[in-house]
Amino acid sequence: MPNLENLKKQAKQYLKWHRERYHPVAAEIRAALPRYRDLDDDAILMAEFKLADAQELIARQSGFDSWQALKSGALTMPPHSRPTTSQPVLQSIAAQLFVADIKASCDFYAEKLGFAVDFVYGDPPFYGQVIRDSARLALRLVCEPVFVGDIRQREDLLSAAITLETVNDIKQLFLDYQAVGVHFHQSLRTEPWGARTFIVLDPDGNLILFAGPAD
Repeated sequence: MPNLENLKKQAKQYLKWHRERYHPVAAEIRAALPRYRDLDDDAILMAEFKLADAQELIARQSGFDSWQALKSGALTMPPHSRPTTSQPVLQSIAAQLFVADIKASCDFYAEKLGFAVDFVYGDPPFYGQVIRDSARLALRLVCEPVFVGDIRQREDLLSAAITLETVNDIKQLFLDYQAVGVHFHQSLRTEPWGARTFIVLDPDGNLILFAGPAD
């Protein structure tokens, strides 16, 4: 149970947002208070909304029917009665690349960059994923230009960044890609901040950065 004084401050903040016609608060009011359920955002923000309404909003969001019920619950609940929960852990991330041909992209990442095709979806395919070790790249079919002109190359707009653990890893991977004729947007170099990097340009113009330690 949050501190009651903090809940009072939250209610006053909701009241202030309503008076300022802050649109995101309208959706919260509509979701929590039944009497506002059939009103659109503008109607909610124009309607009368008092501190008691804001307190009821906080109460309902906390699982109580009224502000009085919330206060009674807060006063009777022993301290630290809520079980401690662990923080959610993010397990992985996959960059999403926009491509013009799913099969051609899968072939490039598999044959040139050493990835394996994890899956391809759709008939004809419009989505897929390639993986190599812990690196995942999602491929999304887009049949129209996503970026204007050559802005990605001019501004070095990366589509994904992949890290390697050792100096030898980054060197060897660059040499492996060089041997199979991969097109580089940027060759292997040491950055001012101490990393060694290179950037691969895929057939759809996506820039994939590979980075490792310099020594």
